[in-house]
Amino acid sequence: MRFQNKTVLITGASSGIGEAAAKAFSREGARVFLSARRATQGEAVAEGIRSNGGEATFFQADMADRSQILAMTAACVETYGGIDVAFNNAGIEGAAFTPTHEYPIEAWDDALAVNLTGVWLCMRSQIPQMLKQGGGAIVNTSSLAGVKGFGGSSGYAASKFGVEAITKAAALEYAQNGIRVNSVCPAVIQTEMADRVFFSDGTEESRRLTAASHPMNRIGTPEEVANAVLWLASDEASFVTGEAINVAGGSSA
Repeated sequence: MRFQNKTVLITGASSGIGEAAAKAFSREGARVFLSARRATQGEAVAEGIRSNGGEATFFQADMADRSQILAMTAACVETYGGIDVAFNNAGIEGAAFTPTHEYPIEAWDDALAVNLTGVWLCMRSQIPQMLKQGGGAIVNTSSLAGVKGFGGSSGYAASKFGVEAITKAAALEYAQNGIRVNSVCPAVIQTEMADRVFFSDGTEESRRLTAASHPMNRIGTPEEVANAVLWLASDEASFVTGEAINVAGGSSA
């Protein structure tokens, strides 16, 4: 029970990696404060955790809206008295497989607003509370596309490379304040986003080719990413900060 009596705030918690992390943190004793844009799905995740004996609260918020991010953080503190762990996971794919000269300006703006500015605003609102408490752990969701280049992904890649930059900057700034800041960088994981980006044609061939793009010749699971997140957020990683953990089936080797 690594997170007994700990409060964990998770964005993008209505499905995929965020949902898997919420359930995993709860199983290890955490009080989980969940946020996402989709209220029906988010409430269902929270209710599922409560029905299994866990403690969970859902708060609807859009990570492209500064006022909603501030309200989310304040509600978490009001509900549970603080924030011990923040998993800033919410993200969107942008215009996948689109060359730079054709990349829609609106898609660029949206990707940067949610994936980068949203993560920065989350940290900006979470860190003052953690400073008051004397420490905490932050894990940001980046991507394999945030540590190596992929064609046709300029908006998404720019946002995720940016997540790596602000993660490292914050890690250095608060290293002596008991606040650790790290990131996870998944390759293709079986999520709704992956279904839209890689498997929209619904064929087994697309799944086979995507799996083969990883040296382990398979697609990752949300639970595998969640395991890395829990380790980074736990005392087991007490001397780890400013790191990007690739959960990528060997693709970053």
